[in-house]
Amino acid sequence: MKRNYDRLFGIILVLSAAIFWGVSGTVAQYLFQDHGVTVAWLVVIRLLVAGVLILSFSVVKKDKKVWSIWQQNWFSLLCFGLLGLLAVQYTYFAAIEASNAATATLLQYLAPGMIVLFVAMKLKSLPTRTQVLGIILALVGTFLLVTHGNFRELSITSAALFWGLASAFALAFYTLQPIKLLKQYGSFVVVGWGMIVGGIGMSFIHPPWKVQASFSLSSVMAIIFVIIFGTLLAFVCYLESLKYLKATEASLLACAEPLSAAVLAVIWLKVPFGISEWIGAFCIMATIVILSQVKKEKQIPSIIKERKRA
Repeated sequence: MKRNYDRLFGIILVLSAAIFWGVSGTVAQYLFQDHGVTVAWLVVIRLLVAGVLILSFSVVKKDKKVWSIWQQNWFSLLCFGLLGLLAVQYTYFAAIEASNAATATLLQYLAPGMIVLFVAMKLKSLPTRTQVLGIILALVGTFLLVTHGNFRELSITSAALFWGLASAFALAFYTLQPIKLLKQYGSFVVVGWGMIVGGIGMSFIHPPWKVQASFSLSSVMAIIFVIIFGTLLAFVCYLESLKYLKATEASLLACAEPLSAAVLAVIWLKVPFGISEWIGAFCIMATIVILSQVKKEKQIPSIIKERKRA
């Protein structure tokens, strides 16, 4: 009986994380459209504040690895922070600004297919039939999402397509690059420092005190939501869910993220989403489902969700 309750609790945690991530993307779109918040400022504020909060949690727990990680892994940590976390954050939000939260989130979900291809090339082996099916579904879904099924024209801007694909590449790098660091030092330490490194790096391009936005109670609440719920709590909920669920199960349930982003964008921000887009969306989400079911010995690294949203 306790096992059933634990599993249910794990499912609630991972679904909460997925919904927080999906909703935060739509909230970011609201900030860009209605309050003139810039991508660069939101990225630098989110990384710095969330990074400090996550790392503070490790300090309170008296985790000695908080400081020792810099002794031998400073270069990997810098790469993760600048080329991983910062790149993921900026390209994702830029894709939202150029299109909408639903499209940006779905395009970023092409990352698992890219990871499959990268791992296959690295191991010098062909992808399995199941993996090929997942890649084909991802490509079909992308085609429907960006063209309305019409070969002759894009239904989104070229900038939106560029940033969306760039965010998928960045997510693939983010997922694969820190694997050794995560195993050795844990997610809180690695991601916390990665955020601070990325935030400091972004500060040289856009200092956090240079604010370009129209502030109101609703915009301030939206920013707090993106940082606290869409980053910190989502990150903690997902990691806690792994105590009760397998990583593959958590990855499957986290597919609620693009679905929640799409539904909220359509209902709240009146984003036009036709039949072609919905079919494309489900094709891309099916990719995650299929790749998560690959046999263990053939399985790609799990899409660890402390990634882009964290």
